[in-house]
Amino acid sequence: MIDRRLLLAGLAAAPTAACATVPGSRGVRDLTLVSFNIWHNQGDWAARLPLLVAALRAGDPDVIGLQEVLADAAVGLPNQAQTIADALRGYSVHFVSTDPEGAPRRYGNALLSRLPVAGVDSRKLQPLDDYRTAIRVRVSLGGRAVDVVNTHLAWQEDAAAVRARQIADLVSMLPLDGTPLIVMGDFNAVQADAGLAALTGPRFFSALPRGAAETTLNPARGHPHRVIDHIFAETAHFAPVRAAVIGSAPIDGEYPSDHFGVAATVSLR
Repeated sequence: MIDRRLLLAGLAAAPTAACATVPGSRGVRDLTLVSFNIWHNQGDWAARLPLLVAALRAGDPDVIGLQEVLADAAVGLPNQAQTIADALRGYSVHFVSTDPEGAPRRYGNALLSRLPVAGVDSRKLQPLDDYRTAIRVRVSLGGRAVDVVNTHLAWQEDAAAVRARQIADLVSMLPLDGTPLIVMGDFNAVQADAGLAALTGPRFFSALPRGAAETTLNPARGHPHRVIDHIFAETAHFAPVRAAVIGSAPIDGEYPSDHFGVAATVSLR
């Protein structure tokens, strides 16, 4: 018997909010990505997990960036990124936390890739007392190297200077070999925020353009309407194909997270 929740999740997981599309079919140079803040184990994690998996599966991503990923032995919670990857199948998992390796509780960010991974790097971002991280994987897209970075920045509205410092530190971890670059995650800021200037200037474009979505924060969880989850791609190396907000429809009154996901396809020039 098919579980009704899983069936409805599959039907509702496709893009349900604003969508920006450039005509054209997906090709061998196309890279599909999803960024999703999964809200660690808040709310009803057991009910939310299949909804997250369905939304991610419907997005058909090559690389997934997850934020607020938790592993907590005290409550019997395995690493959530690994749990999601196991359900999706075919993805390698790369996780970073400010908590030390082997700690019973670790909280951080993860990248999942179904493309071959040639290298992984991570960093605890300055200032260290904000407990933020960035993680990079180098994947092979049709034989060409692409760097994908996932991060989660300071949340305070008046923390533009902190976010700018975090992005500068993130950029400093990147190889200087000209490899095409994607930076995605929960930036806790709209594109107009001064702290994101390095990613909203001419070097990058947002896969989800300004005004294409009303919010990536879930109003049903009491959040204001703000687009703070982004996928930025280097203009010199990529062209936009399509982008959408995903996971924004409730199933039996439940949502995948307190954020919506952002899914995007970009084409390697």
